[in-house]
Amino acid sequence: MINKKLIFSTVIFSCFISKAQTVSESLQVNVPVKSVILYLDGAEVTQNKSVNLNPGRTVVTFVGLSPKLISKSIQVNVGNEIIVLSVSDKINFLTEQIETPRTKQLKDSIEMLSDINTQLGLELGAYAQEKIMLGKNEAIGGQDKGVNVTDLKIAADYYRARLKDINSETFKVQKKIDKNGIVLGKLENQLAEQNGSMMKLPTAEISILLSSAIKTTANIDLKYVVKESGWTPSYDLITEDINKPIELKYRAKVYNNSGVNWDDVKIKLSTSDPMKSASKPDLQCWYLNFNTVGNYGNNYRNGNAYSGNYDQNAINAPQQSVSQSQSLYDELIVDADKKVSGKKQEQKNAIVYEEVQISELSAEFDIKQNYSIPSDAKPYIIDVTNYNVNATFQHYSVPKIEKDAFIIAKITGWEDLDLVEGPANVYFGGTYVGQSYINTRSVDDTLSLSFGRDKKIAVTRTKLKDLTNEKMIGSNRKVTYSYEMVVKNNRKSPIQIDLEDQLPVSQNSEITVDAIELSKAEQNVLTGQLKWKLSLAPDESKKIILTYSVKYPKNKGVDLYKRKATMRAKF
Repeated sequence: MINKKLIFSTVIFSCFISKAQTVSESLQVNVPVKSVILYLDGAEVTQNKSVNLNPGRTVVTFVGLSPKLISKSIQVNVGNEIIVLSVSDKINFLTEQIETPRTKQLKDSIEMLSDINTQLGLELGAYAQEKIMLGKNEAIGGQDKGVNVTDLKIAADYYRARLKDINSETFKVQKKIDKNGIVLGKLENQLAEQNGSMMKLPTAEISILLSSAIKTTANIDLKYVVKESGWTPSYDLITEDINKPIELKYRAKVYNNSGVNWDDVKIKLSTSDPMKSASKPDLQCWYLNFNTVGNYGNNYRNGNAYSGNYDQNAINAPQQSVSQSQSLYDELIVDADKKVSGKKQEQKNAIVYEEVQISELSAEFDIKQNYSIPSDAKPYIIDVTNYNVNATFQHYSVPKIEKDAFIIAKITGWEDLDLVEGPANVYFGGTYVGQSYINTRSVDDTLSLSFGRDKKIAVTRTKLKDLTNEKMIGSNRKVTYSYEMVVKNNRKSPIQIDLEDQLPVSQNSEITVDAIELSKAEQNVLTGQLKWKLSLAPDESKKIILTYSVKYPKNKGVDLYKRKATMRAKF
């Protein structure tokens, strides 16, 4: 016979065990960012937290996170003894980010001055009402009954004195309002500069459902990628003279617009893609062709720029897949920015993107020093590394345009330096000479960098009047031009210099250009370019003669001078 009491006890115990296994504990943790891997577009944020777990299931929720995190990038690591059952994220619109003391101080000041101006405005209103009241009581004694001279004098004195007081006080109050308005404008601009916007953003949360068979401690390692953060390269090129090596200081401008400040974090820079696919890569056909002027002729090419609400699909297609809550948040924020900050404020804090070429093999730089990067979308410079590179210096001069010699450094082996194209500040002989650009798109093994003008090389270009003339030959006019170019090396070491000039190129059969004296120049017949490669010893000078003639019909006009456009004042 079956013991019913035993069966009943077993059922109760089984139900208790089942209920115990389904009950989940909840923990909320708010921890600062520990480390950041900054990509050219995006950043991977790492946060760590140790939590005590009881047997069963526990929901650990990380709060106060960046609202710009990408859901599919979330990674959780808790070790082998604990099972991760699920990971979810959401935007918490009820919990806003903690204001910094500086931001709170600015807002309090703005509120205080606004209240003062409101009170002053009420005073102005009271004085205005009193003036109206005085105006309505100007009639003294009525229309039928006059007033004696004494009462009239007393009334006139009173009105005059009171109106004078009212106007004086109104002037003082209005002056205070105007002064406070100027201060208010400065405080509001400073708040916009401090915050990036006039409003606080909501925060994101990541909930992790964990299961543990025993009571233990879980070391949760949380990683995720956020948008609107990254880095761009910035270089300093320093050399004392043309016979000295170049010191290349590799720096980075990093920015954080994730909505969460990074305080004293470990930073790593990377040129890889934070949203790279898990699928195996496929090699595409690699075509080679000659560089064209349209593609590589301008070292300062910025590519396609994206500003504000840029088309993410045009830059990084995988990042388009975000959670529905994130999409809703983006729409609300854009709408709120337009209402609160206005179009001008929205444009001010927009991040502009540009297209650059980088090596297929990703590079990484571990930054030794910790940095604090606030979430204000501003660039902050951090030191990456330093290189000492050997270079061959050469001089170039185009005296027709600039009567100066320019120094060009040719660097070999630059491929091993993991450079990303970007601007470079140039220092020569202890003096800042301007900004150059490191262009890594060239397939050449030599990287050419401009080091500005060399004042120790004297270049002149003078028209020889005795050889410059104009003649009429039948129905044609023939004009001859002759120039003397002199290059002198005032340095204590020899130099190599390329001197360039040009001949005009005819585009009409009735216009004839004849080269009379080129001083053995290398000539490009198609473009008219002339080049002289000169070697100059210390204190040596060399002379170049350029003479050519242009013949054309005398009844037609030809512009024989090449000009450049500039701006001037017009009165």
